[in-house]
This record gives sequence, C-alpha cells and structure tokens, in this order.
Amino acid sequence: MKERQYVIDAMTVQDSWRLFKILAEFVEGFEILGDIYPAVSIFGSARVRPGDSIYELTVEIAKKLAQNGYNIITGGGPGVMEAGNKGAKEGGARSVGLNIELPMEQEPNPYADVKINFKYFFVRKVMFVKYAQAYVAMPGGYGTLDEVFEALTLIQTRRIKPFPIILVGSDYWEPLLHWIRHTLLPRGLISAEDPDLVIMADDADQVVKFITRYVIV
Repeated sequence: MKERQYVIDAMTVQDSWRLFKILAEFVEGFEILGDIYPAVSIFGSARVRPGDSIYELTVEIAKKLAQNGYNIITGGGPGVMEAGNKGAKEGGARSVGLNIELPMEQEPNPYADVKINFKYFFVRKVMFVKYAQAYVAMPGGYGTLDEVFEALTLIQTRRIKPFPIILVGSDYWEPLLHWIRHTLLPRGLISAEDPDLVIMADDADQVVKFITRYVIV
C-alpha cells in the first residue's frame, strides 16, 4: 500500500484525534491575537532579501503604518515577512509572526515579538483574516496570490465585511488586474464591481493614506 505523505491525506475518520490539534491551534491563535488591534496583514515573497527594493519598501510601509498606530501581522518567515516585522518593530508597534511548519523548515524571523507556529494552513489563514483590518500584498508567488484571492472571495461572497486590499507595485500587479478586467469580467465570471475590491499603490505614503482613510485607530 502506498504511504500517504501529505498532512491533508492523513486526515481520516480513524485519525479524528487530529481535530483536537486543529482546535488547539485555533484556541491558541484566538487567545494570543485577541487584543491586537488595529492590525494590517502584509504578504509577499519569502525569497527577497535585505537590499532588494521590495524588501526595503516593505520595511518602509510597515514602519510608517506602525508609527500611525497599526500593528503588523506577517507569515513570520523570511523575505517580505521579515521586512514587515522589522518595520513594525522599528515603528514601535506589535510585530506579529504567524509561522507555518513546512517541509523546507521555514525559520521564524527575529523581528516578530509575538510568534505563533501553525501546522495547518487553513487555521493560519483564518487568523490573517480575522485579526486584520487591511491587507497589503507585495509581489509574491503562489502563497501571496492565495492570501489575496482568499480575502477577495470572502468579501465577494459577503462572508466578511469589506476591508482594504492594497496591491503594492503596479508593474507586478497590473497584468493580473488586466486579466481580471478583460477576461473574467467580459465573460461574466465576476460582477462589474468586483475589480474594485482591490486598490493599487506604488509607495509607502499611498498605502498609509488608503488605510488611515478606511481604518480608524
């Protein structure tokens, strides 16, 4: 018999004890994050490094948001996540890292002063949405796109109240928005107002301006 190698494959009726582990992750997240308000979740590539323009812009955005009274939540790992936590720390806000256990052993970055480790992606994603009053998406890969479209789907289907979703870097995000406007919309696969669920920005001041307009500290 072929061995099941993925966590989700292993979740069977016989392994119902895993539900208690899942519940424990929810409880820990609720207890630790319950008093962190207001907060902005920042997403983006784990592959950028200090000195990269995306990394440095993320530090600037997080720092300015922190100085305006917003706590920062990231995925707790390297790259954009590290930059977001670094900026939060420099700006004097709570710096939250929601780290995920991965086969490649993602290490928590040193700038998060509130750290939670998750085994299950879906529990972690609930925390991002539940405790954030705005999303800032820097350029990133599949994980970043997943977080953005998760939030868009929840807002579109009215499962959560609308909140700002800011895509930073028009050179990176514009091709995706062009596809949404000129492929999805003409085919009737989304509603006319759906492309307006996101906001485009190119610098830190624009991001802060949008968020302070919609999220009162």
